[in-house]
Amino acid sequence: MRLPSVRFLPSSAAPAVAAANARIAWLARAGNMEGARAAFEAMPLRTTASYNALIAGYFRNHLPDAALALFRGMPSRDLGSYNALIAGFALRRHTLPDAAAALASIPIPPSVVSFTSLLRGYVRHGFLDDAIRLFHQMPDRNHISYTVMLGGFLDAGRVDDARSLFDEMPDKDVVSRTAMLSGYCQAGRTAEARVLFDEMPKRNVVSWTAMVSGYARNGKVNLARKLFEVMPDRNEVSWTAMLFGYIQAGQVEDAEDLFNAMPERRPVAACNAMMVGFGSCGKVDAAKAVFERMRERDDGTWSAMIKAYEQNEFLMEALSTFRDMSSRGIRPNYPSVISILTVCSALAIRNSGRELHAAMLRCSFDMDVFAVSALITMYIKCGNLDKANRVFSMFEPKDVVMWNSMITGYAQHGLGEEALGVFNGMQFAGMAPDSITYIGVLTACSYTGKVEEGREIFNSLCTDSAIRPGAEHYSCMVDLLGRAGLVDEALDLIKNMPSEPDAIIWGALMGACRMHKNAEIAELAARKLLELEPESAGPYVLLSHIYTSTGRWEDASKLRKFISSRNLNKSPGCSWIEYDKRVHLFTSGDILTHPEHAIITKMLEKLDGLLMESGYSADGSFVLHDIDEEQKVHSLRYHSERQAVAYGLLKVPEGMPIRVMKNLRVCGDCHAAMKLIAKITSREIILRDANRFHHFKDGFCSCRDYW
Repeated sequence: MRLPSVRFLPSSAAPAVAAANARIAWLARAGNMEGARAAFEAMPLRTTASYNALIAGYFRNHLPDAALALFRGMPSRDLGSYNALIAGFALRRHTLPDAAAALASIPIPPSVVSFTSLLRGYVRHGFLDDAIRLFHQMPDRNHISYTVMLGGFLDAGRVDDARSLFDEMPDKDVVSRTAMLSGYCQAGRTAEARVLFDEMPKRNVVSWTAMVSGYARNGKVNLARKLFEVMPDRNEVSWTAMLFGYIQAGQVEDAEDLFNAMPERRPVAACNAMMVGFGSCGKVDAAKAVFERMRERDDGTWSAMIKAYEQNEFLMEALSTFRDMSSRGIRPNYPSVISILTVCSALAIRNSGRELHAAMLRCSFDMDVFAVSALITMYIKCGNLDKANRVFSMFEPKDVVMWNSMITGYAQHGLGEEALGVFNGMQFAGMAPDSITYIGVLTACSYTGKVEEGREIFNSLCTDSAIRPGAEHYSCMVDLLGRAGLVDEALDLIKNMPSEPDAIIWGALMGACRMHKNAEIAELAARKLLELEPESAGPYVLLSHIYTSTGRWEDASKLRKFISSRNLNKSPGCSWIEYDKRVHLFTSGDILTHPEHAIITKMLEKLDGLLMESGYSADGSFVLHDIDEEQKVHSLRYHSERQAVAYGLLKVPEGMPIRVMKNLRVCGDCHAAMKLIAKITSREIILRDANRFHHFKDGFCSCRDYW
């Protein structure tokens, strides 16, 4: 039986009904609509205000159908009922027409609240022209109407229109003045903001904070700090705004001093900002200390810690923190998704990447162009080109980063035709190539020996493009010509460069000399490299290989002794493989650190025997130090990529490819061994080194020994 609502209550019942209405509103604000409905149903007497409170609660909690059903079933309605309906429909973009229809259906003259509710909806969802039209149609306006319209202009960046409206306002309170001040600051017009601030007859902590924040956001941290010091009152937002200013300006030490001076119970936002600051300057331990001391954490806290790890290459720690966050039921936010996509790309961990893709779908990040570009890159770096291409094909509109990701991805896999196809498709779609595009497509030509196509693209870059070729483009061309055996032409290109060649360019020439055993030009390139990077062992290593491969044993021996006598910087080779949701890391020459080193060693010894039976002979020229041949063979056996492959053979099920990543370029001896191992074991091995992907199968490599 439906109880009637009453317009006039007995004086004895009024307090109980008012209390029940307040309870309905409170429960609705807390998200407890079942409790709110129960409180409504338990009322012996209901007023129209009771219905209005429940209708507003349904809308606030994303239950518009329930709100509309209750509205239609009301015994009687007042203007507040219609206002609740208009405000509710105005909360969502797609129901704005319903809000306008509700305003038009009011049987009595609408109030200023009725119009302002719809006005707020138009402003909230960016329909500024509709908002302006409605504002001018309003028979009456109050300071709230003006303030809402002012916010609409400011949100759209129309600061001068906002100022004109501000000057028309009959009553300017501290809220409208602060809104105008903030608008000036957002537009970078801090001088005009300061004039308005100084003219304010009354200021509150929000006004002071807006001015401090405005200075800080616009790089004027000294002015922000001076104003901050004379604030009559400060709140958490004031402290955090000043802290953000220092961090944005890169003044992390000043930010740390301010952070330490803050009241003991620091706000979460300030702690998050300080973690970001520490991460940006490499102070990962300090960021972790802040993280661990926090009593309360939000999603921004976790993403700040993950970012600090990721940008300082603590990749496993970033992944572990992300998994810890997920296990606590905390949904990933946008920054944490981008960070972990970067981690999955760097480590090439497919399973974690797939899990993250699923999380992106749940959180609707799959519609963001930057996030999807990072997702495509992750699949490419994990060797899953088919999945990358599916994501790429489904997303519209594509930006230049997406096109570049696919071009570079095909290039890294040695698929030159496919890379050129995407490049042509990009131009056909009307997307202008940028500098990165040309690097990707020239790399594709280099890795697949497409000399003429590469020359044509480079010449078009030099003559027809608005982009000036940089060192990276010249490096690609040197690599392209050098790989094709045109070492003299590559040297001539370097000599005719408009700027001084860098170490990358000389390194590309050096690699070509090693491939084609050109010791004369290699010595020139090595001298140039040593001038640019005197502490690097790389040029010595390559020159040693060239001497050995050309029979200059005495020169090679002298060079090895020289290398041994000096403390040169050579990055240690390491490889890793993902298995059972864990990343297993291997370092060249150091197998004992892995908990399963005994069975890995046995597998390596077994592979040695099988390789020998297949006619394999170790190439000692790839061993840096001057040691005897037996020691060289032993050293090559324990190269990190071989350890990882041996582990993969032990763990990865038959029929599934073994995927290994390496931080350096794969050495020639391991490359030859991998082809034979793939053939002997009838397994596919996919190796991603520092330059590209190698797909080993049936005794062949996808690079066709052209890397």
